[in-house]
Amino acid sequence: MNGRAALVFVIAFAASLAAQDLPRYGDALYEPRLRQPGKDVMWLPTPEPMVERMLAMAKTTSADIVYDLGSGDGRLPIAAAQKFGARAVGIEYDRDLAALARRNAERAGVRGKVTIVQGDIFKEDFTRATVLTLYLLPDLNQQLRPRILAMQPGTRVVSHAWDMGEWEPDATQRLGDGEAFLWIVPARVEGRWALRDAAGFFAGELSLLQRFQRVGGTLDLRGKVQPVLGAYVEGDILGFTFVDLDGGVRSVRARVDGGSLAGSLNFAGNLTPLTGQRK
Repeated sequence: MNGRAALVFVIAFAASLAAQDLPRYGDALYEPRLRQPGKDVMWLPTPEPMVERMLAMAKTTSADIVYDLGSGDGRLPIAAAQKFGARAVGIEYDRDLAALARRNAERAGVRGKVTIVQGDIFKEDFTRATVLTLYLLPDLNQQLRPRILAMQPGTRVVSHAWDMGEWEPDATQRLGDGEAFLWIVPARVEGRWALRDAAGFFAGELSLLQRFQRVGGTLDLRGKVQPVLGAYVEGDILGFTFVDLDGGVRSVRARVDGGSLAGSLNFAGNLTPLTGQRK
């Protein structure tokens, strides 16, 4: 072998070793490249341990429908179906990645529970989700935020690496160098509510201000206005405490459904049914 041929052989051999050292994400039909450009983001898959952590944070079960925005090779929808028993939908813009994700779901034996949609996350409908997962960029999260906040109250949203700006997460968890954020879509409770208990002994007007899941306000009891205490909204549940006209401390916990609510008034462990209408 002459010197030139030997040099070519060494370069080729070194290149093959380097290629063997690189992680493989594809199959015989398509091999995606880390950080390859996409429509809005480059492709950088969520590590498998973080995938499981995100789904666990959302308390995913077999009753859930998981939507993954920018699903890449399908690892998160596949894990949702395979390890948590959920039905899952991945939305991926790149045609080749979407096709790879479908083949991966087939190989994982969850093709009946996983659907991969080749489409644009800003155009596709994901309102059926009970769990929504994403690994995008901060500005994309901000663009999606109004649509997410309009989803069914109680929907769990988990983002890898990036938050939602002013919308504070309900929980955060770190895993190695990564971080995940959880939000629970809150019901819209801002405004004035007429409250009444089933026995007719209690009636009041509740006025609430809201900023995402943070709420506060006042309660008017026959002309006496006082602040509500410890007010919170978690999904479609509204709760608060107040001091009644007789000086007793009472608490309210109610489920919000659009312009009405229904729950209970609690005084010293005694529960009375309570209803409310938005005014």
